[in-house]
Amino acid sequence: MSQPPARRTVLRGAALVGAAGFGVAACSGAAKKDNGVPTEPVELGAAADVPVGGAKLYREDRLVVSQPSKGTFKCFGAVCTHAGCVLSTVTKEEGDCSCHGSRFDVTSGEVLQGPATEPLPEVPIKNKGGKLIAG
Repeated sequence: MSQPPARRTVLRGAALVGAAGFGVAACSGAAKKDNGVPTEPVELGAAADVPVGGAKLYREDRLVVSQPSKGTFKCFGAVCTHAGCVLSTVTKEEGDCSCHGSRFDVTSGEVLQGPATEPLPEVPIKNKGGKLIAG
């Protein structure tokens, strides 16, 4: 006949399960706080800084702006929808997240490669007197 586990063993096991659950929640993106969408207008600088057929990452503002055709600007939150990391690089019309390898089309916000499954959130943008204003 086997004996029930000692009280310490049960408590130690419960603590480990709780800690493991917290770690899974943190890695799942549940801890995300900010998607990069500004709550008030943000001046990004000269519209001429965004190349036609390319994009510019405004990492400190957590935004990415593309200019798919001359004079047409698209803006998206640059926070990866997988786990909340800010995109690390932009090459032409593709934004990369170095945290887990997700890639996004920065002209549409769509996911090109996971693990992210949700697109980047679009942010309104205006070209006002040659200056870009997002939000």
